[in-house]
Amino acid sequence: MKILLIGARGQLGSDLFEAFSQARHEVLAAEHGTFDVCRAEQVEEVVDGMRPTVVVNTAAFHKVEECEKQPGRTFEVNALGALHLARACQRQRALLVHFSTDYVFDGQKRSPYVESDLPSPLNVYGASKIAGENLIAGNAERYLIIRTCGLYGLAGSSGKGGNFVETMLKKAASRETIRVVNDQILTPTATADLAQMVSRLIEKEACGLYHVSCEGGCSWHEFAREIFTLQGLPVDLVPAATRDFLSPVKRPPYSVLSKKRLHALGLSMPDWRDSLARYLRARSVRGQAVSA
Repeated sequence: MKILLIGARGQLGSDLFEAFSQARHEVLAAEHGTFDVCRAEQVEEVVDGMRPTVVVNTAAFHKVEECEKQPGRTFEVNALGALHLARACQRQRALLVHFSTDYVFDGQKRSPYVESDLPSPLNVYGASKIAGENLIAGNAERYLIIRTCGLYGLAGSSGKGGNFVETMLKKAASRETIRVVNDQILTPTATADLAQMVSRLIEKEACGLYHVSCEGGCSWHEFAREIFTLQGLPVDLVPAATRDFLSPVKRPPYSVLSKKRLHALGLSMPDWRDSLARYLRARSVRGQAVSA
């Protein structure tokens, strides 16, 4: 299978590249610096020229505070970029794999969101992502939209934007009091596990909308506590409320995703705690290899 991977060096993209390579697919990389999903003519030229079986798009404008300040740019990347890819894939009869977010929901349900639940985004980022979903569904017959949640991966630990785990470990090293919100419930998801599942979904020729995140749910505070526990780090960790932090962004208080459609295929993701433990072991191994 020939896969065009947009953003192969990113936090998710690097793990997707590894997963596809392990499955012996031919992977063609298109990097953000040289491939702009916002340029329709360039998208058409690249997709038509490479003629991939699958196009996997990890390009996104996802820094939620910046999204509130730059709604035009946010929709240009997350919505119009998705439209350009959908049209290009439709011409080539290629499958478009696109990533969306738990932020399409407002968090009022208080039980895991299924794929059929009505989106109601609270912020610009979430609105732009649901717009992208709709534009793909309306312009491509073969697509796989994956909503996911709370991503962290080894590429982030290498300094490419960072992630929550690395931020917590840096704060622990500084021995400062750490305040983390305990009123936002989500499911942390390792990009390595997500990437492996994406590869399996492609091989099963899955199409449509799927929720793919780790199993279980926790607050950001519980996530941080588990990080420190697994690392054996004594820290002064204090629970806080969302209102204690000044931010222009409204966030859903609850955004756990049900994997109902995934389970129907006989597939399942690991528990978020097991995923975190594997990530920390892999991080340690990588650190030892670098220092050797």
